[in-house]
Amino acid sequence: MKKLSYLLIILFISSCFPISIPPNLENGKLMEAKKFKRKLPDQYAYIFTDPKQADDFYYYLSAKYPPNQTGDSEGNVPIKINNRDYYISFYETEKKSRVVNLLPALANELLDQQNIAIEFDEPPIVRDGTWYIALTVSNTDFEDGLSPNSKDQKEILNFVKALHNKYLSIHNYNSLLLKKSP
Repeated sequence: MKKLSYLLIILFISSCFPISIPPNLENGKLMEAKKFKRKLPDQYAYIFTDPKQADDFYYYLSAKYPPNQTGDSEGNVPIKINNRDYYISFYETEKKSRVVNLLPALANELLDQQNIAIEFDEPPIVRDGTWYIALTVSNTDFEDGLSPNSKDQKEILNFVKALHNKYLSIHNYNSLLLKKSP
């Protein structure tokens, strides 16, 4: 029984404990943006995990809606849904996962007590991030198009889901210049 106790203590000390884990939004989710990340605007957003490189969504949107026709491919890109004008904006944001690793901290403390000059450099809290794209849609009066109170919310949600799926399926964004679909 004593050996089992020592084994459990060693396993406990050598394991990593998650403090925070970012959500898995591969399929996307409609939620209040500010509740997902404080720096996002105070409106509803369609948020999904971005498995591609940084700025790839920007390049995708620039190819789909060229800046010379829109003026900006990051914020307030004009789109038409149900013959109404809307503006889509996107935000790249990161949520970090954090885990605590007790072994290096305890080993450093034990070695310090014994006056041994070896120190493990690994930090006790390790961070690793997951990147997300948050899409917001506003009408010409700057009202939230993804809000449950919006009259075109279902159509707008279908539009941003199609945009998300198309973004994930395309690797050569220049091919979008020849096509016209969400």
